[in-house]
Amino acid sequence: MSAEHVSAGVFVSYSLTKKFRDVVTGMEQTSEVYSRNNEKSIYEPTQAGRIYPEVPRFSTLDEERQHRKERLVAGCRAFALEKFDYGMAGHLTVRDPEHSDMYWTNPMAVHFSQVKMSNLILADHEGTVVEGSHAVNRAGFVLHAAVHDMHPDIIAMCHAHTVYGTAFASLGRELSIITQDTTSFFEDHAVIKDDAGKVAVEVDAGSRIAQSFKNIRAAIHQNHGLFTASRHSIEAATFTFIALERCCKQQLAVEATGIKPIELSPEVARYSRENVGSEYIAWLCFQPIWGLLKETQPDMFD
Repeated sequence: MSAEHVSAGVFVSYSLTKKFRDVVTGMEQTSEVYSRNNEKSIYEPTQAGRIYPEVPRFSTLDEERQHRKERLVAGCRAFALEKFDYGMAGHLTVRDPEHSDMYWTNPMAVHFSQVKMSNLILADHEGTVVEGSHAVNRAGFVLHAAVHDMHPDIIAMCHAHTVYGTAFASLGRELSIITQDTTSFFEDHAVIKDDAGKVAVEVDAGSRIAQSFKNIRAAIHQNHGLFTASRHSIEAATFTFIALERCCKQQLAVEATGIKPIELSPEVARYSRENVGSEYIAWLCFQPIWGLLKETQPDMFD
């Protein structure tokens, strides 16, 4: 593979899509709006020579595969840090860079904190394990394989039975845009009502749910829980899930007060989303987690 090879899920250039004018707190501002996968942000240092995370470039498919597998393990370890475990529920997947009809995932019935490079499995869209010793989680296969198959642009996906996300899912409604954090999901998440609360072990169920992932990166499956998908990286999918769970927790806490929260205007929500809601920003937000795990949990590379 030539040196020009670049991950389909990691972009090395950006494009300015448009400019818009906002009126925010009475002051007219001109703002640059970037596409979801744009890798330039307002947070980039203006001073030259500063240490700042850089999106990786790959010269071979093997390098890219290694990178994706390491970050998949880190995503699982991050879920453990967040206490997202619940029995054997929960699965993270990332598409193989060479075999696009296969994906790497965490092994069945292994705690998130014990997932490592050596026990990852590679499965195809029919649920057959083609590499690794462990079994695949059938519910994970049914849902994730359907999404990966129907949406070839989706690189990674996450799901877990979290406390607040599962509780919020029982309400069957979208997040209210009541905090700056929730603006990253403004016009970028959906509520899926198909097969609500039904354990997804039939292939048809996965196909119905997968249809909802067109042009969104997060979903609330009614009476079930949260899902995130990324067209950028497993890192972005992982942090987006952490953020979505946090937003559900915030909203449930606010609503528990009985006081009606003040919602942001669509204009402010959209402006904030363009600055904090891109897949690149989600990737960037995962970097401190990666740094912590790399230093404190070296066994994940075993």
